[in-house]
Amino acid sequence: MENRGLAYQHAPQRLDWVDVARGIGIIAVVVGHVWTRGALRDGMYSFHMPLFFLLSGMLSRPHPVGPFTRRQLVSQMRPYAIFLALLILADQVIEPAKGNLPIFHQWPRDLLPILLGGYWLRGPYTIFWFVPCLMMARILFNFALNRWPDPRDRRWALLLIPMLLLAYGIGRATQASPLGLLSVPMAMILLWVGALWPRLHWRNRWIAPLGLLALAGLAGWLPTLNMKAADYGWPLLSIASGIATSLLLFRLSARLAPVAAPLAALGRASLVIMYLHVALIHYGTPYLARPWLLVLALLAPFALWHLIRLSPRLSRWML
Repeated sequence: MENRGLAYQHAPQRLDWVDVARGIGIIAVVVGHVWTRGALRDGMYSFHMPLFFLLSGMLSRPHPVGPFTRRQLVSQMRPYAIFLALLILADQVIEPAKGNLPIFHQWPRDLLPILLGGYWLRGPYTIFWFVPCLMMARILFNFALNRWPDPRDRRWALLLIPMLLLAYGIGRATQASPLGLLSVPMAMILLWVGALWPRLHWRNRWIAPLGLLALAGLAGWLPTLNMKAADYGWPLLSIASGIATSLLLFRLSARLAPVAAPLAALGRASLVIMYLHVALIHYGTPYLARPWLLVLALLAPFALWHLIRLSPRLSRWML
């Protein structure tokens, strides 16, 4: 196993290790939103979003462009719209019960920021940039994969170098990000790295440099990432640190897969946790200590995921 890169992706436990990695990633996301300042928050932000984009890249294969695009738009934006609508409706009840105005209370004027999403969705909706960004990046990446199926093809440079320049340039120019699309150029880079990684042959000597890069981000020696705002810290170094941390976590996930069923279960529920955890933290913060917020933000969406799975119709619409 040591000299076969990520060949363990093709082993019977492949889905298990992917789910374990997602479980680790979603815990890091929730921790970063419970502890909103300080070293712990910065450490989680240094890798948690790159991890999900890298995983998606690893699992990417060329698909016919038209059907893939239609499938992505329906399968990703339908749950996005449903969960967003449910949270907006919940806010219309919760905030007045507390004596406050709902976040969106100027109708129909508030329809515009809701439709724009991304930068305009904050508070309990702040995470809703991620899925549209990943979806659009996957659509564009699939288009490129159909032209160059091997990520080692040198022609990828024709796309990736402009994308890298755009990723850093556009983040400096604006933070306005409809549907999180501001982060698509960097997401494309991460998808490509994810697709490339399984084709490399792992060497144990990589552990030291990857570990040092990972430590630089986790320990706060490098400015951390905020992908929603297209803030990628120090050019190349901060994002490289996030990549290094994620790749080492993938290796760890493969080792843990046989004994990490709870992490894998959280990973399978990661979409529902992603959509709901910020709202639970937002509404629970005045009443619960941070460790309890962490438990609530993980387990309540996990329980709802189980309930949704009991209904084939709800699963089709919400998962």
